[in-house]
This record gives sequence, structure tokens and C-alpha cells, in this order.
Amino acid sequence: MKSTFLFILLSLSLTLSACAPQLPIDEEPIIEEPIDEPTEPIDIVLTDPVEISPRDNNFEPAFSGQTRSQGTITRTPYSVELITSDLVEPWGVDVLPDGRLIITEKRGTLRILNLDNTLSSPIAGFPALNTLGQGGLLDVAVSPNFESDATLFFTLSLRTNSGSVSAVAKATLDTKTLSLNDVQVIHRADPSFNGNGHFGSRMVIKNNALYVSTGDRQSFETRNNVQLLNNGYGKILRMTFDGEPITSNPFYTQGGYARFVYALGLRNTQGLALHPITASLYASDMGPRGGDEINLIESSNNYGWPIITYGSEYNGQRIGQGITSQEGLTQPIYYWDPSIAPSGMTFYDSNVIPEWENNLFVAALRGSHLARLVIDDDRVVAEERLLSDLGERFRDVSVHDGVLFTITDSGRLYRIRKE
Repeated sequence: MKSTFLFILLSLSLTLSACAPQLPIDEEPIIEEPIDEPTEPIDIVLTDPVEISPRDNNFEPAFSGQTRSQGTITRTPYSVELITSDLVEPWGVDVLPDGRLIITEKRGTLRILNLDNTLSSPIAGFPALNTLGQGGLLDVAVSPNFESDATLFFTLSLRTNSGSVSAVAKATLDTKTLSLNDVQVIHRADPSFNGNGHFGSRMVIKNNALYVSTGDRQSFETRNNVQLLNNGYGKILRMTFDGEPITSNPFYTQGGYARFVYALGLRNTQGLALHPITASLYASDMGPRGGDEINLIESSNNYGWPIITYGSEYNGQRIGQGITSQEGLTQPIYYWDPSIAPSGMTFYDSNVIPEWENNLFVAALRGSHLARLVIDDDRVVAEERLLSDLGERFRDVSVHDGVLFTITDSGRLYRIRKE
């Protein structure tokens, strides 16, 4: 890569020199004032793969680099700062237009981190939640029109008479009194189920539409619903800000719940992020025993769970026929074995740390690190593991003005920035 870059640079220099007009010998050249040059990209340093642990499964990848890519290291000096350890089971973090952070706490409260690093008192006002297991108040997304509508969107596990259901809510935030108003549940990923796992529940906004992930609800009873369009399990949903299905959704004409479905065949997607250049939607999906995935989400695609997977049951038994591919089912662009339990993620949409530009950062729970993935042409070409010395379960990560913020299950918020 480096030699190719130098060759192109040299060729361009010779071409420009040949084309430049020649000055008479006795004419003094015009000396122009120097101008600031844009930051040069830093070449990626490739190392041995970062994953050296034994695999839990013996599956072969579908293509080179689909798993255990080459490693990389960050050469730009950066600092890691603990901002607070006073959060209570934080789950989602987003950034308000003024730079303050807004953070959900799983038990049903919202916190705001002010610009002076002080933490607001808990903000309540949500409907009855199932906070057992993996349930509770989950993700938060700030409206792109927040300065005019003060709207926040939330995902949550709503308590019902028959258990709980993944749901989407919206509310307005009074930034002076720090209170929520007009809290409304705008969508339920029915049916309700008496279980406490696999709610999915990440959310991104693209072109004034909400993209919402759901899980399979972690039961043999519900697992196969992922492959059906008549329910909200194991899907990427697309809806308006009022919770209505979008008419261009791929299965809209089938009616019923299918109108909301954008993609299907996912197990427990806890990460969604939009590429800063292409606006492509990427998702992290938790596998069972091995087989955690990064997927490129496209309209109508079926990502295969539980028909195909690079994982196995927790007891080591095969899942279904024990296959990793089938015609009509979409391959992950990357997978991990053993599992790292990928959760929230974000693209680094800045060049403050040049080698991080457009890289994907994934919060890992079981892996206890922040994964940095270098992506080229929709393929992971390098992986780095950051913050692994902290021993934390990283739940979500967000970026603002070239600074990363990440939250942990233990209640900590870290800031990562260039030194």
C-alpha cells in the first residue's frame, strides 16, 4: 500500500513538473505565501491477528478475511479518561446538539452529562418496564430536528399482561427543568412474550426514518419467528417518527406486520451505525457460542438466523443443520469465534485521529474491550482491541467532534481523545 502511494505521488509530481511553464533565466519566481495543507492520511500498520484464542467451532469462513483479520495499532497518541462512575446500568448514549451527552439507565431513568462533566439527577417518566434480565430502558436517539422539536426517541422492553415486548417510544425533553413530556409508545414489536432476553433495541435515524433492531427473545419457542414476517422478532424495522410503516419498505404490500420489516434473520442486534461516507447501515449481531457478526444491512435481506450461523448452542450442540451458508441468505461481512458479545457501535466520522477516520468502533461485553475495525469496500481488513486493560463490559459508544465516549455495565463513562 505504501509503495503504491509513493509511486503515484512521484508520478504526479513528474507530470506536474513537465506541464509547468518555464520562467526566463533572468526572471525571479513569484513566492507565494504558504497555505495550510490538509491532514495526510496515515498508513495502516498491519500486525498479526488480535484473536489468538482457540475457536469454539470448526466452521470455515466463506471468504478470506471474514474472521480473524490482520491486526492493527493506533500510532497517534490518545488519552483515556474516566469521566464518571456514578451511572446505574447505562445502556445507550447519544449527543445533544450542544455537546451534552444523554444516557439511558436500564432501570428506567435518563441522565445528562453536562459540559462541565457534572451528571444530572435521574430523569424518570417512562411507562412500566420489564427491567429483569436484559430488559429495561435501552437505547436513545436524538431527533435531527432537536433544536426545534426537542424530541428524543427510545427503545425499551415494555411490561405487558403476558410478559414484555420490545417497543419504541418518543418524548420531548425540557432542557431547563430536565423533565420529559408527552411520552408516547409509538411502536410495539409484537407479540408479547414472557421472557427477559434478546430485546435487540438499537436505533439509528436516516433520511427522517427510524431504523430499529429487535431480537429473537432468547427462546426455542420464539427463535423460528425470526424467519416469519408476521411478527417483530429478529428484525430491522423501518418506520416514521410517529411509528408508522414506510410505504417503500420491501414487504409493505404484504400487509400486516410485514409492512414494518426492512430486513430479517437476526438473533440479537445491539449495534447499528451509518457509514459516514456511504450512509450504509451496519449492524452487530450477537451469536450464540461463537458466531458474533457484523452485517451490512440492505433492504429485504435475510441474514439467516437460525438457519445458518457460525456459532453453536451454548452446550456445544449444532444449531439446525449446522450449516453456515445457504442460497438466498446473506453472509456477515465479519464474524468472531469465540464470541466477544458485540453491543453498541459507531463510525469515527472525524480525522482528528487520522488513522481512525471512517473506522467502526464496537463495544464488546464479553470481550471487555472496544474493537476498532478498519473497513475497506465493505470488508474488514484490520482489527484493533482498545481499553482491554480496564476489565470492563463495554455497552455502547458514541462520537462527537473527534472524541469517543463509551459506557460500561459497571456504570462508568470514559472519554477517549487525541493527546
